[in-house]
Amino acid sequence: MIPVCVLVVAKAPVPGLAKTRLAAAVGDDRAAGIAAAALLDTLDAVVGSPVAARVVALTGDLVQAHSSREIRSRIADFVVIAQRGEDFADRLANAHLDAAAATGGLPVLQIGMDTPQVTPELIGRCARALVGSDAVLGLARDGGWWVLGAADAAVVGCLRGVPMSTSDTGAETLVALRGRGATVELLDELADFDTFDDIEVVRWACPSASRFSRATAQVSP
Repeated sequence: MIPVCVLVVAKAPVPGLAKTRLAAAVGDDRAAGIAAAALLDTLDAVVGSPVAARVVALTGDLVQAHSSREIRSRIADFVVIAQRGEDFADRLANAHLDAAAATGGLPVLQIGMDTPQVTPELIGRCARALVGSDAVLGLARDGGWWVLGAADAAVVGCLRGVPMSTSDTGAETLVALRGRGATVELLDELADFDTFDDIEVVRWACPSASRFSRATAQVSP
């Protein structure tokens, strides 16, 4: 096992609250179903990866979520912690600290739920890259990032000064990490999804039998 904790930062896919930009095109329930499919595919990939620990930092009400029973069953294989903080950047930084504390100080490799094409092998490669490194970062094609890892969770506190969900978030995160003195290894670039126009490229990167592929088969452009 690779001595790394994989942290999944997740939002319960509640209709009307999940993927609101996507919902504007496909409706609240279908958007929540797509978000649930992406989350479950991601969780499966993490469970299959050869890492020492797995944590989910969760926000939202799973009781009201799409695919609630399946999600609750899947996260039984994870340590589950609540997200805390005033804004998204604050919640991310705190989740790294909390995941490290929950797993005995392991290096933390964090992903979200917007790249359901990830595989156990890819997560394993990212985790191995983090071993012996200060930090790793995988940029997203929209200008953000999809994976971030640090040997010292406190380093991720630099996110508190980085604007989230902009076309410069990835570049500014890289600058912020280096500003904390971290040497950063860049990982694979992936597409992630937030809007209707993102669906097709992500779906084609997923296996045809994946939940995300099935959930989006009738909504891709």
